[in-house]
Amino acid sequence: MTERLPNLHINSDRLWGDIHATAKFGGTPKGGVRRLTLSDEDQKVRDWFRTACEAAGCEVHVDALGSMFAIRPGRDKTKLPVGMGSHLDTQPTGGKFDGVLGTLAALEVIRTLNDAGIETDAPICVVNWTNEEGSRFAPAMMASGAYAGDFTVDDILSRKDADGVTVAAALENIGYRGGEPVGARRLGAFVELHIEQGPILERESKTIGVVERGQGILWYDGRISGVERHASTPMQYRQDALAALAEIVLAAERIANSRAPNAVATVGEAVIAAPSRNVVPGEIAFTMDVRSPDGAIMTALDAELRAAVADIGSKRRVDIAFDSVWRKEPTIFDTKVVSAVEQATTALGYSHRRITSGAGHDACNLNAVMPTAMIFVPCKDGLSHNELEDATQDHCAAGANVLLHATLALAGVTSAR
Repeated sequence: MTERLPNLHINSDRLWGDIHATAKFGGTPKGGVRRLTLSDEDQKVRDWFRTACEAAGCEVHVDALGSMFAIRPGRDKTKLPVGMGSHLDTQPTGGKFDGVLGTLAALEVIRTLNDAGIETDAPICVVNWTNEEGSRFAPAMMASGAYAGDFTVDDILSRKDADGVTVAAALENIGYRGGEPVGARRLGAFVELHIEQGPILERESKTIGVVERGQGILWYDGRISGVERHASTPMQYRQDALAALAEIVLAAERIANSRAPNAVATVGEAVIAAPSRNVVPGEIAFTMDVRSPDGAIMTALDAELRAAVADIGSKRRVDIAFDSVWRKEPTIFDTKVVSAVEQATTALGYSHRRITSGAGHDACNLNAVMPTAMIFVPCKDGLSHNELEDATQDHCAAGANVLLHATLALAGVTSAR
């Protein structure tokens, strides 16, 4: 915590109100949010966010992939801004905290500094990154990935959703294809606040997770081609694509369990090409997500999965395409920024622990091109990517207070009226 400002705290009620106000854009009957990236609902929350940032005295810029950068000036114009933020898009049946908390807490930090009349040495930048979730367009975290140089802008603009709409067309449709080149707005550091999306903090009764590393991620697209046959076909003559997928799911579970607790594997999508009650499935498309905090384990998992898939295809007499579409190496966050987060947490008196992020985040991409770290707060039952996702007002405020003081430590306090 900045010694000169020991009693500075964010406005908890204002932050809580913003979280619930923005949840109306795409709100679902179960209390969650369906706000797919670059949808009409996304446009509405972006417009709200732009208006709120400008009202807080920030100048808002938009890059070619729609990421929004709200700048609060600092005293020293030669210093790079300290970045905060996350994302505003959600899963198809998402909650009101994932990503949103980090973006709105960053806005609340700006408002708190304004209310206290505090000028920082370096500028501060609040960022809303486009398509963190990856639920409409693949890959996830695509805008921060392009910012970090993992993808070209043209590649990302050409990506299509399930209806064949490109990212470029979707950006144009909602009016958020900005003129600023991706990566042109450089930042000196970045801090992202997020719900944990796991059960550790809640189970250990910790208020803050000081995130020191992030898991690596492997994504695969698969397609199984068997033969459609009448349901009366004897079992030994079948080339059943769904039965092959069932074996793949169990093989992935077995392989990940063999390296527990440092590996997880998920088949999250499966689509039968021509489903019918009395037809043996002949073709299925599926996806797989595999994660580990260890790069060597990731490589071993890849080899074991490919061998298992090949064996299942041979045994079941089906053709299986199993293509790697993304590999994100494990992230080790910057020690200076991690220390700033931990020192702020300690000074504020919050219980905490060092923690590894099981999920991918924009901060994981950005760590390759700037000093980065994350702050976690608990979510109820570790449940996320779900309409029932929940966090307490006190925990959200605690995370925002840590964000406030970590950012001040990195940006420097020049004056406080």
